[in-house]
Amino acid sequence: MGLTELEEQASDDEFSAFADRLGAPLLRALVAVFGPHVGREASLDALAWGWEHWARLSRMRNPAGYLYRVGTTAARRELRRRDRTELRADASDHTAHEDHPGDPDLERALAHLTDRQRAAVVLVVGHGMPLREAAALLGCSISSLRNHVDRALRHLRNELEHDDAAE
Repeated sequence: MGLTELEEQASDDEFSAFADRLGAPLLRALVAVFGPHVGREASLDALAWGWEHWARLSRMRNPAGYLYRVGTTAARRELRRRDRTELRADASDHTAHEDHPGDPDLERALAHLTDRQRAAVVLVVGHGMPLREAAALLGCSISSLRNHVDRALRHLRNELEHDDAAE
């Protein structure tokens, strides 16, 4: 094996380790914002872009945040292409997953959050991601992330309490 082949193998191994560590949080964040179908596709698109551009991505200060933005761009492009009725159906199903059927009231309440609030609360509260990692992934400061989580929880509490009182 020549030096170039060894360098390529090392680069492939580095990306694989990066993708193993980042893949699940990236998927969770994009699904939280764009729903299960579009979020999964956006996650795959982002990781594929990362693979193709690993030499550039590996030198970035926040490669996870950059891939999140690549994923959001891919998701928005896909959503623009979708028919309006399909878009509304997917937008109301941000947290549903085949393995984890969700509470319809919670899903409805999550759909009323801003994209940032939804992603923050799903990552931090729903999946227990540390604040520092979630902030880096979403490309914001820890204090901004805390604000998003606090506002989301307040909104969810109010909306879910209102639903309980209506029954």
